[in-house]
Amino acid sequence: MAFWDLIPTYALAFLAYQIGRNPSLFISSSKPQHKMVSPDSDLPMGKYPAKKHALKVKNYFQSRKSEKKAQSALLIAGGEIEPIKYCDQTKEFRQNRYFFYLTGVNIPGSAVFFDFENDKLTLFLPNVDSDDVMWSGPPLGPEEALEKFDVDEVLYARQLPPFLGKFESCHIYTTDLDNIHDPSVAELLVPSDPDLFYALDEARLTKDEYEIELLRRAAKITDNCHLSVMSALPIEKNEGHFHAEFTYHAIRQGSKHQGYDPICCSGPNCSTLHYVKNDENLENKQSVLIDAGAEWENYTADVTRCFPLSGKFTKEHREIYDTVLKMQTEVMNRIKPGVDWEKLHVLAHRVLIRSFLNLGIFKAGYSEEEIMDRKASLCFFPHGLGHLLGMDTHDVGGHANYEDPDPLLKFLRLRRPLEENMVVTNEPGVYFNPFLIKEFLMKYPKRKEVVNEEVMEKYMYVGGVRIEDDILVTADGFENLTGITSDPEEIEKIVSDGIKKGRSHFHVIN
Repeated sequence: MAFWDLIPTYALAFLAYQIGRNPSLFISSSKPQHKMVSPDSDLPMGKYPAKKHALKVKNYFQSRKSEKKAQSALLIAGGEIEPIKYCDQTKEFRQNRYFFYLTGVNIPGSAVFFDFENDKLTLFLPNVDSDDVMWSGPPLGPEEALEKFDVDEVLYARQLPPFLGKFESCHIYTTDLDNIHDPSVAELLVPSDPDLFYALDEARLTKDEYEIELLRRAAKITDNCHLSVMSALPIEKNEGHFHAEFTYHAIRQGSKHQGYDPICCSGPNCSTLHYVKNDENLENKQSVLIDAGAEWENYTADVTRCFPLSGKFTKEHREIYDTVLKMQTEVMNRIKPGVDWEKLHVLAHRVLIRSFLNLGIFKAGYSEEEIMDRKASLCFFPHGLGHLLGMDTHDVGGHANYEDPDPLLKFLRLRRPLEENMVVTNEPGVYFNPFLIKEFLMKYPKRKEVVNEEVMEKYMYVGGVRIEDDILVTADGFENLTGITSDPEEIEKIVSDGIKKGRSHFHVIN
């Protein structure tokens, strides 16, 4: 094909997207509607609160130790640039989350020291390398770093050994020795203390206002990305196009990283919980599931939305969608401090069972309690209701127990009561997956007995439905940080409007 023949393809695709994009961000009826917005207003003011975080860690740590304050300190080395084996390029840099929590610093090769006696926080920058300056420009210097970050002192890495010489009689705790390359430094450190990890995780468990604003920004970027994916079906012919559309709009809004690899699936592929292929075409498919979250300053959103490819839910797709929406809504209405997350997880299973009894997937001759006792719902909802969210998609402090003999709770990542300023995902799902049916249903006669397999077969083409929102637990309830609509009729309108506008103006070439 000649060069000039390619121009109409790209031009039409771009214009079809621009015209097909719905200008409004649809919000469920309980919230005010507003247009697709720039998240600039959600930028927190001031410096990342490193000192506040360090003191929080100290308090949790000392609550577990009998040592006097003067006897302990903390040193954590940040992440480093890692080379790709047999290649002159490097892996994408991802900062050590514990280090970032104590500094707000994204500079590779840095370290941080916190003196528990005088609460002094010292940042160590990597030594200046002239070759790096030649290729990448001058690095941030100590004076600039002191101005930018919430620390008391900034030194270079070469100053660390003599600096630590003043603390030879002190217990200097660290997470690990992975990025400690000087033996004289390593021998002064106490790595992998369980009380330190306890303190770090408990400190990160609840978020301060600065962190919440970072999460709000990530959430609004994510809202816009999901809206764009729903609106651009005329130019989306492959699951990979969903992936490309989402990441394109995230980067355009300043989010260069995703909290995790986006899950972009269609039809029966929607039944795979963490689908990774993202490359099958959409022909003869009815349903779409997109699980993706943009990241902002190492804090990530995590949102899942489902929609019909045609712009109109089929009967079976809508019935399963309504089931999941009911599961999520009943859980949402009970979120507040003190509520046991395990009980909400069990509630979601009960809502599923009631719906399946109404749909005939579970046989009418069995009660909700019988089906619950047999754990038959596990086949269709095998994962946990949700998890903590913050710097990590599955954030720390959840007390998961993957050895739990109860299969209904085994994969639940949050096993503690809710607290104010926790951020959690509320993400129930229903799946029709041949592997799950074989593993969790067919091998258990008592579970199989309650399922009408003929009725179940009618839903297999749907694959699965998951609806996921990011929830801040407040003093008396919750705040939903996710704004993109989950209302099925509003979703149909977004998708249909995109299809109509795109088709009415252009014939899009594959």
